[in-house]
Amino acid sequence: MEGRYFAVKGMYMMSIGTDETRPAMINQVATLNPTLPGKGATRQARVLYDGACPLCRKSVNLLRRLDWLHRLSYVDARDRKHLPPSDPPLNPDRLLQEMHLLPPRGGQVYHGFKAFRWMAWRLPPLWPLLPFLYLPGMASLGQRVYLWVARNRFRLVPCHGGVCTLPGAHKHAESE
Repeated sequence: MEGRYFAVKGMYMMSIGTDETRPAMINQVATLNPTLPGKGATRQARVLYDGACPLCRKSVNLLRRLDWLHRLSYVDARDRKHLPPSDPPLNPDRLLQEMHLLPPRGGQVYHGFKAFRWMAWRLPPLWPLLPFLYLPGMASLGQRVYLWVARNRFRLVPCHGGVCTLPGAHKHAESE
């Protein structure tokens, strides 16, 4: 099929043009597949995390390795001048208490366990966990466990130089 171009979206292959329509076709493909360069390349969900937290940074590094489809981008919530706009507006102090996720098309802002479940649908290595993430009672239990880890993250992974503190919270970093 020389001169005919196809794009794959989900499990379907569709014709999107011929040699004559190739310039317009490139933008269509970029819109269908957010990993291709072009106009649609910024259609990634944004994960907002505490960049001064060693456990958070390790978690982001793991997510990067699991993100084969390049569905996520990462924003350090402590860098307030680079926080993305959101409706409703983001609370900078709450961003340091738990991970937040802004979907590519806007809408609801996810945080904590719900953000993890949202990511699990989009990261193929996490797909085997999906049935367990939706067991009865798992949303409530998952959020409680997530919040416990988030509150205790500075004790779970040691901090150095006193950087690991939350604004307005008690001292979390151990004295050296």
